[in-house]
Amino acid sequence: MTDTIIDRCEARGLRMTDQRRIIAQVLQDSTDHPDVEELYARASARDSAISLATVYRTVKLFEEAGIIDRVEFQDGRARYEDAERDHHDHLIDLNTGQVIEFVDAEIEDLQDRIAAKLGYELRGHRLELYGVPLKSKD
Repeated sequence: MTDTIIDRCEARGLRMTDQRRIIAQVLQDSTDHPDVEELYARASARDSAISLATVYRTVKLFEEAGIIDRVEFQDGRARYEDAERDHHDHLIDLNTGQVIEFVDAEIEDLQDRIAAKLGYELRGHRLELYGVPLKSKD
């Protein structure tokens, strides 16, 4: 991924207001999976004139344009991440809600083999694991 969310918005012909640029930059800078409320908090810290409604509309626009992906992790909150991020899977800590991104070559290979065994070529997938930390054996 070499271009930014703003670059991709402009390439798709989206009108980029100053507020949309701030929201796009907040998304670009995110290393977590913020929901709309968190995006609003981060964007309004940069520009107090940004409303929650503006964030909702912008997120919907970016999602419909394929610029961001909506992800839900059984907590009832829609969260967002850059659609152009490198492929990864998610492990969700059920105690804290922390989302851990990971890539595992064995899992990727196994998914390809399962699809082939069933007569398919895998074109994509989304894997979410839910767990709690193991108790340490001190």
